[in-house]
Amino acid sequence: MPGYRFLVLGSGGREHAISWALAKSPKTAEVITAPGNPGTAQCGINVQLDLNDHAAIIQTAKTHEVDVVVVGPELPLVNGIADDLRSMGIAVFGPDKYGAQLEGSKEFAKNLMEEFGVPTAAYQSFDFSDHSAIKTYIREKAQTPIVLKADGLAAGKGVFICETKEDAIGRLDYIQADKALAAAATKLVIEEFMDGEEASVFAVCDGLNYVLLTPAQDHKRIGDGDTGLNTGGMGAYTPAPVVSNHVLNQVKTEIVEPMLKGMQAKGHPYVGVLYVGLMIKDDYSRVVEFNCRFGDPECQVILPQLESDFAEMIVHAANGTLSQYKPLFYNGFHCSVVLASDGYPEFYEKGKQIHGLETLSEESVVFHSGTKEFEGLIFTNGGRVLNVLGKGDTLNSAINNAYEIVKKISFDNIYYRNDIGQKGLKRI
Repeated sequence: MPGYRFLVLGSGGREHAISWALAKSPKTAEVITAPGNPGTAQCGINVQLDLNDHAAIIQTAKTHEVDVVVVGPELPLVNGIADDLRSMGIAVFGPDKYGAQLEGSKEFAKNLMEEFGVPTAAYQSFDFSDHSAIKTYIREKAQTPIVLKADGLAAGKGVFICETKEDAIGRLDYIQADKALAAAATKLVIEEFMDGEEASVFAVCDGLNYVLLTPAQDHKRIGDGDTGLNTGGMGAYTPAPVVSNHVLNQVKTEIVEPMLKGMQAKGHPYVGVLYVGLMIKDDYSRVVEFNCRFGDPECQVILPQLESDFAEMIVHAANGTLSQYKPLFYNGFHCSVVLASDGYPEFYEKGKQIHGLETLSEESVVFHSGTKEFEGLIFTNGGRVLNVLGKGDTLNSAINNAYEIVKKISFDNIYYRNDIGQKGLKRI
């Protein structure tokens, strides 16, 4: 019996986890990842594609007769790849260009949350060019700490928490001096600071129906104890105990359902992953941000946590039949530790040979993030290099199992946090 054929777009740890979860399904015939990495090559085949070349992506999907294109990163979605594929009759797991603005534009997301009654921080948005209006607002109306957000995509570098009004005003010159930041900040959103603990909930949506995956907690700062610079994420674990059943029900009724109903009413049913970044305090959550794709490294723990067929879920979501899918989850925990190049998230060296992967047991799961292969050997090729996965009946055993595997892997200038999951242990 022929199975499903998937084209996964992207090249990081998230895409390796997606391709791995699809390849595990007995209903999958082929997984093509573009451009992929040495890890995704073990799940099927890699095809070299420029993700800005929509015509080449469409042609690849047609050539390989794929059933669903799964879009990993946010930029192709913001640029309208889902619209272009659907216009050619190709099913896509990912929102249209309108829906992707939930991540692509902070102002757009805040305006919709206000319209749909979704709990979030109070805010005001400004044209970045109008410095005098921004400074007047900061001096006269803003409460410290002040949160400044670049409106557009800024690769995780567009949010500033300013302790004083002088610091907030000073940040305007900093943003203007950075070309990439300035391009993302044509508009600036100024938000009320929300106190609490962050966590993420992922809703897989077909436009009307949705499935909630297990809540996760990412570790954004580079250093132990949540110190130092912000990164793309240094590790994650699931389920996160800070997301109680009460919070989860509130996320369903006050966040996910109003967003899906509202998007549908606007003629843009949301298909794909709605990533809900939460700030939780006193067993109540508010939205910090939406993303239009799986988080990285949260994806690397929530997909292994799913015990029902992931490929089936993707097909149902892309075809509007998610109500027929019943999710099943592992009754324990998963923890992922990111192995990075020392110096990340700023300056780091590439091209260091990675040792130890060949010694791991078949049960050990390591997702490739920034790696390359040369003559059968694997080398570092990015800031975040590998995601090491641990599984256990308890969170403590999942953490310990992850770090046991970490000890078996080495490369020059290796760096990782030693406290992934500790926040969860304190709550259990």
